[in-house]
Amino acid sequence: MKSRNYEALAVGDELPTIATEPVTRETLALYAGASGDYNPVHVDLDFARRAGMPDVFAHGMLSMAYLARLLTNWVDQSAIRSMSVRFMAMTHVGDRVFGSAIVAEKFVERGEKRALLHITARNQKGDVTVSGQAVIAVE
Repeated sequence: MKSRNYEALAVGDELPTIATEPVTRETLALYAGASGDYNPVHVDLDFARRAGMPDVFAHGMLSMAYLARLLTNWVDQSAIRSMSVRFMAMTHVGDRVFGSAIVAEKFVERGEKRALLHITARNQKGDVTVSGQAVIAVE
């Protein structure tokens, strides 16, 4: 994407993508501490196995946070008007998260220039783990 300028922005433009390091158990523990979400399926291997999972897996909101980082790498946090997602698949220990956003629409609301973005998180295999949309204000 070339510009953050509303006039230069076009439907179909892609924001710069993000790619994380592989998710580790430490990542999950740190996220649990930061978010206060200590659901044991994310941090306790024995619990996860009793629940029928082969291992702990990442919080869905961690992947959403990575998508929020994608947005704030491009606009200030104060420019985010909305963000909603649907969790499609699990992010496992060892997975990388690849975030992308595509401009789906440009519009003006309440006198403010905005863009609707389709946002997606995928793992290293290309599987969609999170899908949604965000609205940002654009100058």
